[in-house]
Amino acid sequence: MMEKVFEIYIKTTPERLWQAITDTEMRRKYNFGAVVRSDWTPGSRYEGYGGDNLILEGENLEVDPPRKLVQSYRALWGEDVKSEGTSRVTWEITQIADSCLLKVTHDQLREGANNQLYGGWPMLLSGIKTLLETGELLTTPGSLRWLEGQKEHLKGVAEGT
Repeated sequence: MMEKVFEIYIKTTPERLWQAITDTEMRRKYNFGAVVRSDWTPGSRYEGYGGDNLILEGENLEVDPPRKLVQSYRALWGEDVKSEGTSRVTWEITQIADSCLLKVTHDQLREGANNQLYGGWPMLLSGIKTLLETGELLTTPGSLRWLEGQKEHLKGVAEGT
């Protein structure tokens, strides 16, 4: 099995960082426009939508606000990632003076797993940092792809297709 670990320091409080991870509207701003919904309780389900499409899902395995969130993770946005099955994502928040260390561990990945499963983490974490420290949205390749997809979707709706 393969494990990918990502760390970033963010000038914020653990409570505000937890909110950015679990609040639907805040998360949409750095998560390539995906809407992630859950009640964030142990054993509960979470779902992520890109427009009307379910693009990821899983279970909240461990919920310890504002320190730790462990989730099963299943990508659904394409056949190539669906076939990878379920992996696990652990979000760990450690306060360090007036900042926090956010460590995201994506594990239980098969050796040689499709990098679409974990390749977006640096963009996502940079987006959280930018949002919390400046209130701004970070333009990343992932967010640009999402915006382009939204434009195409709206164009199709306007044309009735």
